[in-house]
Amino acid sequence: MTLCLNEADIRALLPMADLIRAMESALMAFSTGQVVQPVRPVVEMGDAALFAAMPGFVRNPPVLGAKLVTVIAANQARGLATHQAAIVLLDPDTGMLLAVMDGRLITEMRTAAVSAVSMRHLGRADASVLAVVGSGVQARSHLAALTLERPFREVRAWSPTPAHLRTFAAEAAVPLLACETAAEAVRGAEVIALTTASSTPVVDHSWVAPGAHIISVGACRPYQREIDPELLARARVVVDSREAAFQESGDIILGEREGRFAREQVAELGEVAGGRAPGRASPSEITVFKSLGLAVEDLVAARLVYQRARECGKGVEIDLCG
Repeated sequence: MTLCLNEADIRALLPMADLIRAMESALMAFSTGQVVQPVRPVVEMGDAALFAAMPGFVRNPPVLGAKLVTVIAANQARGLATHQAAIVLLDPDTGMLLAVMDGRLITEMRTAAVSAVSMRHLGRADASVLAVVGSGVQARSHLAALTLERPFREVRAWSPTPAHLRTFAAEAAVPLLACETAAEAVRGAEVIALTTASSTPVVDHSWVAPGAHIISVGACRPYQREIDPELLARARVVVDSREAAFQESGDIILGEREGRFAREQVAELGEVAGGRAPGRASPSEITVFKSLGLAVEDLVAARLVYQRARECGKGVEIDLCG
């Protein structure tokens, strides 16, 4: 029997605190060779529309499966989420289909959970001001994950869409200062989360103070940039996957091409979390975490959901062979 789980099931079964711990372990497994996954193939479907397949196998504890994801910008005008996804889990021994579940919420949550792991290892221990650039799905999930990981004294946000920013501030679970400009939000912030869909830099390097930790989760194609190149030249750069970053991320590909940093200077977050690469070197060092998203993150999150669903009797079972 195959277990089917919808978004409501996942929301009930996947607390953010547990997910942050699971993502830290998943990243360390990835960076120590315990995960088999290719760099995701991407099918470009025209302007601002793509389809990607993200298969993977984790050796221990074993998990096998794949996420199928689409990113369609036009969905925003339709009242739909721009990111849609489904995750399948397979039995690692037999290959039989164990579960099919909605992947949109898992993508939203695991991205923010990984960012929280980056802040844990690369952010300053005394960071007290958070700036969130953006007001959409990832802005909301990052606000939840980052404030769970650290009790910020002040949280600021800016969005290019004022109406969305007002809604974001009104619905936030913590006090949030809505700023009129990106510069106002970013100046003096010690943690800066870039959560927009922009394909050009959204923050000027001169706004970023020494000691800041920048999280970038957008611009996932080789021709896109979310980070000011001058900022990368000043920063210690860490990625989730070195191989993927130098194939998929315009920030990383173009930054290396322009001589702003060398490939061997770029560490993986799993290496830092596992003590195999240094973390923050000094209180004044600027650190940047470029997140692209990995299949192992989706699969480890999905395995956690599946195990808890079986324990709690959640979901609907179907017989695809009957």
